[in-house]
Order: sequence, then C-alpha cells, then structure tokens
Amino acid sequence: MTNRKTVSGSRYIQAFYSEVVALHGSAKNLPASCTSKLSPGLCFFPQNVVPVIRTPIFLLNAAYDSWQIKNILAPDIADPKGAWKKCKLDIKNCSPSQLQTMQEYRLQFLRALTHASTSTSHGLLIDSCYAHCQIVTQDTWLAASSPVLGKKTIGKAVGDWYHDRTPFQKIDCAYPCNPTCKNRVYNSNEQQD
Repeated sequence: MTNRKTVSGSRYIQAFYSEVVALHGSAKNLPASCTSKLSPGLCFFPQNVVPVIRTPIFLLNAAYDSWQIKNILAPDIADPKGAWKKCKLDIKNCSPSQLQTMQEYRLQFLRALTHASTSTSHGLLIDSCYAHCQIVTQDTWLAASSPVLGKKTIGKAVGDWYHDRTPFQKIDCAYPCNPTCKNRVYNSNEQQD
C-alpha cells in the first residue's frame, strides 16, 4: 500500500489513516521506531514500518491491488463523475490513460518496497494481478490453476520461504503479462471490498 495521491490530487488515504489513529488511539500500538520520526497515521504504510521490522516477513501483494485502486488511487470521492467506475469493476474496461495511471501506481508501489526486499530474511511475491487478498481462497493459494510467479504458486512460494527450503523474492512484469492471474471482476451492484 502506498501513500499516493488520488486521481484528483488529494492525499485521501493519508488523511483516512490519520483519522483511524485518532478514532482508535492507535498511536500507542504502532512501532515507536516509526512514530518517533513520522506522524502515527504514516506508520500504517509498509514503506515506513517494514524497514524497522526485525522479524522475518513475507510480503505478498498484487501490484494492481483492486482494493488499493478503488480506495487509494481512485476512490469515489476523487472521481465524482465516475470516470473510473467501469475500470475499477474490471481492469479490462480501463482506458489506455487509466492503465497508464495504474502502471505509474505500480511503479510507485514497487519503489516503496525497495527497503522491504533487501533483507534476505524477507520473502516477496508481487504479482501483476488485479486482485485483493489472494491468500484466502484455494483457487489463488495452491490450486492447479492458481496464479504463478517464478514457476511457483503463492502457497508453494510462501511454504518454501517459511520452511527455509528456498528464498523467494520475485516481482512480476507489468499487467497484462501474467496469463495465470485471476483478475477480480466486480458486479456493479456488489459491495466493493
């Protein structure tokens, strides 16, 4: 997740997390190594907290995370005319300029991961799918038709890293390069996650 401006230029997600901290009193539970340098709301962003984590961690995310596209890049509040509505429902409906904006979002996301991917104790799998929460269902975790990166399914990559069989730090090429992706398609009446 990146602290990026929306398509309208606002810092919506930064303000959102600052409000979360205020509402829940979260500052006391966030790492002091982060809150001593930054405002507590910024300590929800992995690029600000992962570099100080000493515990091995596996970062798994879609470079085109559907939740992030809908809630960070193009939230409804930043798109009052609905220019992004069809794109957010199905990445195949995105215009060339919207895809370019999403490619720029991906690059910012990958730059934010720079510190996270340098430790040998960290695992990393960033695929080019338009998806969110790829670990919660069998069809994206370990099924024969699961997304594959580096010739491994998500479950196999995490398992090999966790059990110290092989390190795994792979970043997929840009959309639409990975034919194994299970890109999320939303129904226009569906509550978007």
